[in-house]
Amino acid sequence: MYIPKHFKIDDEKVIYGYIEKYGFAILFSQHNGEPCATHLPLILNRSDHALYGHFARPNGQWKDAENQQVLVVFQGPHCYISPSWYETTKAVPTWNYVSVHVYGNLEIIEDEKVIFDSLDDLVNKYEKPDSPYNLNDVEPSFIEGLSKGIVAFKINITKIEAKAKLSQNHPVERQELVIKNLEATSQQDNIQVASLMRSNLQK
Repeated sequence: MYIPKHFKIDDEKVIYGYIEKYGFAILFSQHNGEPCATHLPLILNRSDHALYGHFARPNGQWKDAENQQVLVVFQGPHCYISPSWYETTKAVPTWNYVSVHVYGNLEIIEDEKVIFDSLDDLVNKYEKPDSPYNLNDVEPSFIEGLSKGIVAFKINITKIEAKAKLSQNHPVERQELVIKNLEATSQQDNIQVASLMRSNLQK
């Protein structure tokens, strides 16, 4: 990923935070000699330095992804930045965003306990704290049947690139104008980008 020095994220905790917050990712690999991508939720295990997830078994990407170096893209909030918000006419439109690229080797998981634990982690992450749903309460035979329809995997992380393009290459006054205009909208991505920009200014 092209990352000018202004936009590079080096803090591992910050990077992991983005991965966990924006966990619905795109997994890229080579399949039948062509680039292939699947959109899917992934769980980060910090202690393992790995990502866990699963393909639907009919999705042929898994058949040759094992032992490949794959690329996973986590996309955070993003939005258009209008030059009309600046105090000058010597400007052009741009796009602000946060993105994390994770590289790693994909390993197919066959251990039933590891598969169940990874599914349980996924459910626990996205169910509300007061949700009555618990994977442990589901009939084991039903879980076993569903498990036959997926292919679980682990991605052992080898490299991470992270970028937060938040107008850091512009003067503070201009960044504040961008924040003001983004906050004046009702679009969630705009508001999230504005919040990240404000936090960045306060460092």
